[in-house]
Amino acid sequence: MLGAVETRSVSPVFVGRADELGTLNDALARAAAGEPQALLLGGEAGVGKTRLIEEFATGACREGAVVAVGGCVEIGADGLPFAPFSSALRALRRHLPGELAEAAAGQEEELARLLPELGESPRGRHDEDGTARLFELTVRLLERVAADRPVVVLLEDLHWADASTRHLLAYLFRTLRSGRLLVVATYRADDIHRRHPLRPLLAELDRLRTVRRIELNRFSRSEVARQIAGILAAEPDPAQVDDIFARSDGNAFFVEELAVAARDGGCAGLTDSLRDLLLVRVESLPESSQRVVRIVAEGGSTVEYRLLAAVARLCEDDLIEALRAAVGANILLATPDGDGYRFRHSLVREAVGDDLLPGERSRLNRRYAEALEADPTLVPADERAARLASHWYHAHDAAKALPAVLDASVAARRRHAYSEQLRLLERAMELWDTAPEAVRADLRPVDCTEVYPPPQSGECAGTPLRYLDLMAEAAVAGRFSGERKRALKITKRALHLLEDDGDPLRAAWFWLQRSRLVESQGLGDGWQELATAQDLVRGLPPSEVHADVLANVANWLMVHRPGPDALQAAERAVQYARMVGARDIELNARLTLGGLFVESGDIDVGLAEVHEVLRRATQAGVAYVMGRAHVNLPSNLEGVGRSLEAVRMLHQGLELTRSLGLLDTEAWIWGNLADSLFSLGRWDEAAEAGDHSERVGQSAKPRGFRATIHARLALARGDLATAGEQLARARAHFGTHDSVPQHALPLATVAVGTAAGQGRLQDARAELAQALRIGFPPGTHRYGWPLLLAAATAEADARGLPAAEPDRAESVGRLRETARSLVTNVPVWQAHERWVRAELLRAEGRDTPDDWSEALAAFEPLERPYDLARVRYRLAGSLLARGGTEEERGRATELLRLSRATADHLGARPLADAASALAQRARLTLARAAGPAPLAPADPAEALGLTSRERDVLRLVAAGRSNRQIAEELFISPKTASVHVSNILAKLGVAGRGEAAAVAHRMRLFPPETAAAGPAGRAG
Repeated sequence: MLGAVETRSVSPVFVGRADELGTLNDALARAAAGEPQALLLGGEAGVGKTRLIEEFATGACREGAVVAVGGCVEIGADGLPFAPFSSALRALRRHLPGELAEAAAGQEEELARLLPELGESPRGRHDEDGTARLFELTVRLLERVAADRPVVVLLEDLHWADASTRHLLAYLFRTLRSGRLLVVATYRADDIHRRHPLRPLLAELDRLRTVRRIELNRFSRSEVARQIAGILAAEPDPAQVDDIFARSDGNAFFVEELAVAARDGGCAGLTDSLRDLLLVRVESLPESSQRVVRIVAEGGSTVEYRLLAAVARLCEDDLIEALRAAVGANILLATPDGDGYRFRHSLVREAVGDDLLPGERSRLNRRYAEALEADPTLVPADERAARLASHWYHAHDAAKALPAVLDASVAARRRHAYSEQLRLLERAMELWDTAPEAVRADLRPVDCTEVYPPPQSGECAGTPLRYLDLMAEAAVAGRFSGERKRALKITKRALHLLEDDGDPLRAAWFWLQRSRLVESQGLGDGWQELATAQDLVRGLPPSEVHADVLANVANWLMVHRPGPDALQAAERAVQYARMVGARDIELNARLTLGGLFVESGDIDVGLAEVHEVLRRATQAGVAYVMGRAHVNLPSNLEGVGRSLEAVRMLHQGLELTRSLGLLDTEAWIWGNLADSLFSLGRWDEAAEAGDHSERVGQSAKPRGFRATIHARLALARGDLATAGEQLARARAHFGTHDSVPQHALPLATVAVGTAAGQGRLQDARAELAQALRIGFPPGTHRYGWPLLLAAATAEADARGLPAAEPDRAESVGRLRETARSLVTNVPVWQAHERWVRAELLRAEGRDTPDDWSEALAAFEPLERPYDLARVRYRLAGSLLARGGTEEERGRATELLRLSRATADHLGARPLADAASALAQRARLTLARAAGPAPLAPADPAEALGLTSRERDVLRLVAAGRSNRQIAEELFISPKTASVHVSNILAKLGVAGRGEAAAVAHRMRLFPPETAAAGPAGRAG
C-alpha cells in the first residue's frame, strides 16, 4: 500500500521530528474516528519533508490505513492540470478498485476528467459552473471511499502546482465534511516568494480553522550529529560534525551530501558552493551516465523508460549501464511502478538543469517532442498534449509549438482546467505572429460552439482559425477560471481589433462577455456594455449571439428595472433562441419570462412557466438553468407569501446544487432560505442559513446575504448596535455601483428601523426619502411594503416627541400616497396594506380597534408569526387606550399573552418588553397561574427598575433636554444629572439619549400631555 512513498534515503536513521510526527499521527487518529483532517507541511528544499512523510506513511500503513500519493509535476515551467489528484485517485483505484468504482457510480463521465480510466469525458457545451461540479464530485468521491476505512491522501510539491490543482485543494479543504480521510499537502517554503501563486492559497487556508500547518525547521547540531552517525554507521568526529553543521546550516539533504562526500574520501572543503557540491557527484559519473542524467533533468519530474530510450538514442545495454551508474550513485531513482526514473532530490535536478547550455536545452526539448510525435504511447494519455506542447515551446519552434499548444488548450478545457487553458491560449497568442502563415491557415477551431457561434450559419470546422477566436476562447477561460482581470484585458484588445472589422456579431459577443466581467468584478452594473451589444445586433437576422444578448438584457432589466421593457426583451429572446435552436438560451430566457409574469401579477401563469422550464432543464441536464430555477422559483413563491413552499423548494435546490457543485448558486439558495425562514419565524435557522451562504459563496454578494439577515435579526431582537454594523457590512458587500432593488430596499428597511430605534427619526426619514427617490419598479412591492411599514411605525412611535413634529404631516402624507401606488395582489400584501394604514392612523392619533382588527384578520391565516404578534400587540394597545370594557380587557390580555409568548420564543426583546409594559400599565396579568397572581406594577417605569428621580430625569430626556437644562429644572447639579442619565441608559439597555427617548415613548411611559415641551431638533 505504501507505493510511491517508498524512497531510498542515504541515512537509515530517522532523526528528530518527534513533534511533527506526533501531529501527523494525531491527525490520522482523528480521521480514523470519523473526523476528516487537513494538514499543510512546509519547509525549505532539503529540510526533510519527504523523509517525514515516508516515516508517517509507513506507520499509517501498519495501522491499516490506505495511503495514496500524488505529486505535482513540473514540465519546464509548466504544470500538468490536476496531476497530484489524478495520481492519488489512480493509487486509490489500485488499492480499492471496488470501493472507488462504487463511489464513482453514475458520475464516471465527469470524474473521468481527473481519472481517464473511468471512461470518456463528455464534450458538451461548457459553462461557468463546470469546474465547481467537478470539484464537488471529487470531494464527495473521496469522502465515500474513506467512509469505512482510514484513507491518507498525500499531495507533494504544491510549489509546482497548477492553478486548477490549487483551486481544487482549496475547495477540498473548505468543504470536507465526512469520512475517515486525512489529506496532507507539502510545499517548499523557500520557493514561496512574494508573487508566488501559492502564497494567496496558503493565506486563505490559514484562515480555516479546520486546517493545521506544520513548518519543518532545520536540524540542530545534535540532530546533525545523529544523522551523520547513521550515514557513517559510526560516531563522527566532533570537528567533522562542526564543519558539516556549519556548511549545511542544518539542512538535512546537504548534511547527507556532505557526509557522503566525506565518507567517500572527498574533502569537505572542496567547494564553497553547495550547488557545486551537488554537481560534483554528477560529474564523477561516466560520460554516458552524465548524458542520461542531463536528459532526465530536462524531461520533467519523472521520465518514462521508453521515452528516455527514444531521446537518449543509446543501445539498450549502454542505456541500462548508464542508468545503473546514476542509480548506484544515488543521483537517480527508479519510480515505484518501475516504469521510469526520477532524481533522488529535486535540488539535484535543478542544479543539473541550470547547468545545461541554452542550445542544449532546446535540442533536448526537440528530441522529446519528436519522440512523442513518433510514438504518443510513450507517456500517459492524459499527459501527452501538455507535455508535447511544453517541449515544442521550449524547443523554440513556433511552427510546431502553435498547433501543439492549441491541442493542449483543448485538452485542458475538457478537463475543466480553465486556468491552464488560459495560460496555453495566451502562449498561443504569443506564438501567433511568429508561426508561418501556412501553419496558421491550416488551423481550424476545435469545438468552437462551446464558446460562441460563427457569424454565418454552417460548420465552424470549415472556417480557418482567427486570432479573434483565440481571444474569445481566452476571455471565456479567464471568466471560468476566475482570472477576470486578464479576461477583461483580452476583451478590450479584441474590441479594439474589431473597430474596423465590420463584424457586429463578434463585437456584440465580446461586449456581452465584458458586461459579465464588469459586473462580476464590481466595476459597474454592466448595463452600458449590454446596451452596446444590443445596439450592435439590432436589425440583424436571428442568431445565437442575438438571442443570448436579449436573454441577458431581459435578466438585467428584471433585476434592476423590471417592467414592460424586460418582458419584451425576454419574449424576443425566447423567440430568437427557438428560431436558431439554442435550447439552453431559450430555457434561460423562459425562466426570466416566468419570473416577470409573476412580478407583473400574472402569478399562476408565471409559476407554471418556471415549473415547466425546470422540468425541461432537468430532462436535458442543463445545470445552470436547473440551479437558477431553484433560486428564482422559491423567490417567486416567497414574493407571493408562500414561504413554506419556498422552503421545501430551497431544500431541494440545496441537494441539487451540492450534487452538481454549483457553489455560487448554492450560496444564493442559502440566502433565499434565510429570508423565507425569517418570515416563518424560524430565526435561528435563518441565521444559520445566512452563515452557510457566506461560507459557500465565491463572491461578495453571499457575504451581503449573511450580513442582511443578521441585520434584520439584530433589529428585531433589539440589538441596534449589531444591526447597524451588519447593515454597513451588507451595503459594502453589495456595493454602491449596482443598486439592485432586491438588495437596496430591504437594507433601507433595516436602516429606517435602526435609526428609529435609536431615536434618530430624521435619519429614518432621510433613508426613506432616498428609497422613494429611486422608486418601486413593477414587482418590487414585496420589498416596498416592509419599507413603508418600518417608516410608518417609526412615525407612529415618535408621536408626541417634539423633535418629531416638524415635517410629520408631510412625512405621513407621503407614506400614504406611496402606499396607494403599491400592488396588493396577494393576501400577504393586502395584510401589509391594512397594517400600514393602521400605523399611519396611529401616527395621527386616529387609529381605532376596528383598524387593527382588520389588520389582525388579514394576518391570522398567513405564516408570519412575528408580524402577527406585532399586530396583536397593537390591537391590544388600541383596546386599552380607550379604557375598555371587561370583555375588551379580557381580549387585550389574551392578545398580549400571545404576542409576548411569540416574542419570547423568537427572542424579540423589544416586542416582549413592550407587551409586558403595556400589561403592567393596564394592570393586566399575562402569566397563566393556578391560583391568584399578584398584580403587575402599575407604573412601567418601576418595572424597569427606575427610581422616582430617574423617572423624572427620563421624562426630561424624552423631551429633548440637555443635562444642564435637566439640572436647572430639577434643582440638582449638572454632574448629578449626568449620573442619573448614565444609570437610566444602563437600566434601559440602550446606548444613547435618543434610544432612551425612543424606548420611553414606545412604552408610553409618559402620556403626551405630561411630556415637557422641549426644543425641537435631532436626538443624539
